[in-house]
Amino acid sequence: MEDTVGQIRQVANIIDIASQYTTIHKKGHKFVGFCPFHSEKNPSFTLDEEKQLFHCFGCGAGGDIFTLVMEKENISFPEAVRYLAQKYNITLPRRKKLSPQYLKLEEKLFKINQDALAFFKKNLFNTQEGQKALDYLHQRNIPDQSIQELKIGYALNSWNSLLSYFQEKKVPAKMVEKAGLAVPRQKKDGYYDRFRGRIIFPIFNLTGKVVAFGGRSILDAEPKYLNSPDTPVYNKRKLLYGLNFCKQTIREKGEVILVEGYTDFLSLYAAGITHIGASLGTSLTSDQVSLVKRFAPRMVVSFDADEAGKKAALRAISLCFEKGVQIKVMNLPDDLDPDSYVQKNGTDEFLNLSEKSISGLKYLIETCKQEGNTNIPEEKSKIIRKVMAEVSKIPDSIIRSEYLKQTAEQLSVEEEALRSVIQNKSAATKKTEETILTRAEARLIQILWEDPLICPYISGEMRDSDLQGLSSEPIFHYLMDCSQKKKKPSFHELETNIDPALRPSLAKILMENPSSSPTIDEAKDCLYALREMSLRKESKKLRDTINQLEKKGEQEKLPPLLQRKMEISREISLLWQRNHLSPTQTSDDFK
Repeated sequence: MEDTVGQIRQVANIIDIASQYTTIHKKGHKFVGFCPFHSEKNPSFTLDEEKQLFHCFGCGAGGDIFTLVMEKENISFPEAVRYLAQKYNITLPRRKKLSPQYLKLEEKLFKINQDALAFFKKNLFNTQEGQKALDYLHQRNIPDQSIQELKIGYALNSWNSLLSYFQEKKVPAKMVEKAGLAVPRQKKDGYYDRFRGRIIFPIFNLTGKVVAFGGRSILDAEPKYLNSPDTPVYNKRKLLYGLNFCKQTIREKGEVILVEGYTDFLSLYAAGITHIGASLGTSLTSDQVSLVKRFAPRMVVSFDADEAGKKAALRAISLCFEKGVQIKVMNLPDDLDPDSYVQKNGTDEFLNLSEKSISGLKYLIETCKQEGNTNIPEEKSKIIRKVMAEVSKIPDSIIRSEYLKQTAEQLSVEEEALRSVIQNKSAATKKTEETILTRAEARLIQILWEDPLICPYISGEMRDSDLQGLSSEPIFHYLMDCSQKKKKPSFHELETNIDPALRPSLAKILMENPSSSPTIDEAKDCLYALREMSLRKESKKLRDTINQLEKKGEQEKLPPLLQRKMEISREISLLWQRNHLSPTQTSDDFK
């Protein structure tokens, strides 16, 4: 993979790729255009062809060619590599060369899951105990056809039936545990089956490989629903149950109906409603919304009408606003969930109710209004600000503007007042982003990025405490590591190891062209400025500790702390003179 990424960097041009998404033109030594990530009146999207980086001064987006493709195409890094490799006719390495050890484990886990699926299906259709589970499904109006299509099975109510099955196949229990199907015993050696006495819902990835399982107890065991843990082939935050079966219908309909669990999904699927998906025993995640967006621009959430369901709906609204996905909320009667509603009223009535779903914005406003009295200005202000906090996440300025109008109408408030709330929030966010890194941090990053040969001179002078507590600490460690390994730093590698909030600032910093060339002396100046800042923080902490000890009368503990504080004061004084006095000045000038 590293070789492929390197080849792409050599032949790909960020200007060519960006031109697919927006119109750009040369301005000085850089290129500018309208940002492909948000609507704007004045072009603020800037690209540096030499550095192969981009940054939008409007929305803060930034990165390299891989970041651009990932964000615009809504795909993962490996998918972006494949996309660019295909575009530039670069041959991808054979899959086995990517990570032999990992792929070997991956293949074993897929095989274990596939064998477990066959075992569970056989239990459902060919055992006396399984017949009870089958009867339960039939009583809930689930036909055999749906059971077969979704490959539903049954886990026997036994501590080791699945483990015994794999033992016969000479599969080590440790591997069954890695697949999430066995649990280590606590009081003695050995393992036991994770799923026992449960209807089993296999979970598939988008290519149709079984990666995990969910189980619903028919023996009143707790918890009622049990899910596989995350494994090397499964991450519950990144998949939706049933999407592999329903993705084509979702594409055709242009929307997905999202439900909370397997039973709701199964009931709707059996009723012929197949543009659906279900979250996997967790709150809806940003990754899951991004996944939905690949197949449909609209989501209808159909959660239970209880408090937990309302909270889940609000979270879905927040994530969809952020990802630019249209969202509506079904208004189910208080005592019914999707499963019981479709059982009671049928397919047509459920679809009619889906058609009447209210917009995510209206649901958000109505829910927030329940938290206060809109006739009291102070309470109304809190409600408005809560709604605006979500609306401000919408990336498309036209949609955001329309939502502002609708909010103004529904809450009887001036539209300009709402705009000022969002503008103030945006200004505060922008200010925070700009001050995430100090001037010394930013310049030192630039220097070490531009001239890695300076790194050894800085690493030799650097103390661990110089970087402690800085958000940029991982950046410096990465740059030093690259220098030690004589390896050119990569923006993508760097951004995967830092706080996401730093990424826009980092791209902006690396695209700047300072007036002077990097030097060792300037790099040391930056380092000593960071050291001075670190020492001042330590001094403040010491002062607070000394004050507390004095209040408690614990005088015997003070001498070493006072000694250290004096040492810090002397060092700060020397650093201040070095960092702030010009060669022609002396400390006497400041007495």
